[in-house]
Amino acid sequence: MTATSTTILPEGFVAESVDASGRVTIAVHDHVAIVTFDRADKRNALDGHQFAAIEAAGAKLKTMGDVRVVVLHGAGASFCAGLDFSGFAAMAGDGPDTGGDPNSPGRLTESGLTHLGQQVCWVWQELEVPVIAAMQGHALGGGLQIALGADIRVAHPDTQLSVREVHWGIIPDMTGTHILDRLVRPDVARELTYTARVLDAREGADIGLITKLSETPLDDALSIAREIAGRNPHAIRAAKRLLSSSFTQGAGTQFAAERSEISALVGTPNQIEVIQANLEKRVPVLHD
Repeated sequence: MTATSTTILPEGFVAESVDASGRVTIAVHDHVAIVTFDRADKRNALDGHQFAAIEAAGAKLKTMGDVRVVVLHGAGASFCAGLDFSGFAAMAGDGPDTGGDPNSPGRLTESGLTHLGQQVCWVWQELEVPVIAAMQGHALGGGLQIALGADIRVAHPDTQLSVREVHWGIIPDMTGTHILDRLVRPDVARELTYTARVLDAREGADIGLITKLSETPLDDALSIAREIAGRNPHAIRAAKRLLSSSFTQGAGTQFAAERSEISALVGTPNQIEVIQANLEKRVPVLHD
């Protein structure tokens, strides 16, 4: 069905929702697909419906043989601000999400390689065609991990980036531990993860997180996409297979380790205390 998006798409692109939630749309023109995260009022933050809609978008794109390049874009002011704030409040109140809900980020996907939270990042590597993230505003926590799953990242210089999970007493468990230190030096990956600090895209470009800075990231991402779409699609697909081959090796083992570590952390006294302290704007009282 046709959707009404808060993003004004370039001429020729018509957005269609991927599921009944309307949280994510796909628009295709001249072999280029724009995937829009369309929850602008929440800075495209990730709740269960958002996770499921992004997964559905990736699955649909796998069936669209005429698409040669995909551009990921967040409607409104931000690319994706990470986990919906209410998700952290739920961790502090009702306890961890067990994954029984089909929209739960902890639900194991059909392949068994990922859970839903990991799949919304990893699906972009599973696509045969290049994926470009056009970033603005915020790309925090899970939002940054989604962008890291793309082949190329174009960002406004002021975009705020953060491997934010430790701020909430957890770890990056959406494929980030597999991807991050393949883009930046291992010591830089550790510093970003351990401190959970926020940096802008200028620094992100300096350290390797961002491919290209742009005052108009969607326009420039589409320019790159159109250039790629004009190349031999068989050659582009072959190039992605070859460039990704070593990257995908060992991914399943790392993803399983992420799931194990996050399960051991969520709902523990220290993790709940960190969330409560952040919500109450105080220093947490932690125990070894």
